[in-house]
Parts: sequence; C-alpha cells; structure tokens
Amino acid sequence: MKKVIVINGSPHTNGTIAGLLHSVADSFNRNTFSVFWYDVNTMKVCPCTGCMACRSSGICVLPHDDAHVLAENIRNCDGLILGTPVYWGNISGQMKLVLDRIVPSMMEESPSGIPLPLHKGKQAVIATACTTIWPFSSLCRETSNTLHALREILFYSGFKTAGQLVLPGTRNIKVIPQKLLKKGKKLSEKF
Repeated sequence: MKKVIVINGSPHTNGTIAGLLHSVADSFNRNTFSVFWYDVNTMKVCPCTGCMACRSSGICVLPHDDAHVLAENIRNCDGLILGTPVYWGNISGQMKLVLDRIVPSMMEESPSGIPLPLHKGKQAVIATACTTIWPFSSLCRETSNTLHALREILFYSGFKTAGQLVLPGTRNIKVIPQKLLKKGKKLSEKF
C-alpha cells in the first residue's frame, strides 16, 4: 500500500487550505493508498536550534515531539501534499517551524555540504491561498514567493512537484471553486 503524507500548514483545520488538500487526499483509492494527515497548528513541536547534529546522525537530537513522528512517517512515504496560507508573502510560521525540524527525513548532506535528496522521483502537490486578489497576488509575489519556498524544499528533497493548487482573493471567496477542486482530484492521479 502506498503511503501519502498531508501537511496542513494553516491554523484552520477546516479552512480553505484544508479544503484544497482534501480535494487531492480524498480522491485516493483507500485500497491502494494510506493517507496520514498532519495539522501543524495542533502539533507539539520545539523550534530547531540550528545545532546541525542531525546532518551527521540523520535524526533530530531534540527531545522527542510530534516533529519526530512526522519525520519518521515522511522517511517511509511515497508522496507528499503540502498546503499553507500565504503570510507576508511566504509560508505560515508554524509550517516553517515543522519543515525546519524534519530536514533529516527529507535530505542528507555530502561531506562537502551538498544536499543529497532522500525522496528521488516521489510525487508532491502544493496548495496555497491568500487574501490578496489576482493579479496582485502574483505581481506582489505573494503566492509566487510561497510556491518558490515550497518547491525549493521539495526539489532538494528529491520530490517531483506534480502540480499546485493556488487560490488568491480568499477574502471575497466563500466556497472553493469547483474547477480548483476538480484539479485537485486530477492531481491525485499522478501519485
């Protein structure tokens, strides 16, 4: 059975980001896929201290917390679905906190410091949403900075970005457009 990890970087467990993530995750055949869902806002995670000990051991040396559990699940996953609201043109703070802590489950480092991906060829999907309306969400680099940050993390981890779900102007949108939900369902077929 294939294992897919979903990380909701929004403080809203039933908000827009969760809806976008569900459009992908709920489309998997449960006879073929196991889906593991993480809401970063409910996770107990200590901040990374930058000690770099994980670079040689492959395991974070901080006391055991939810980041260790997520990291272990990611080590053995077949795919990843990441979603975050856009805060100040980037990922949410809690999402960044979690992503900083799971580095050793995403990549290793050569002795000279070159990133060595641990998930070569595995599929990933990115979902973002922001209140800034289009085209300003793109022109002001709100969504593009967020997408760049997540694609960078996925790239150095070896994941192939199968697609992205982007919803600008959420202040005036009460329901996720069907077209975007259908795109999410279609993206699940790439895993």
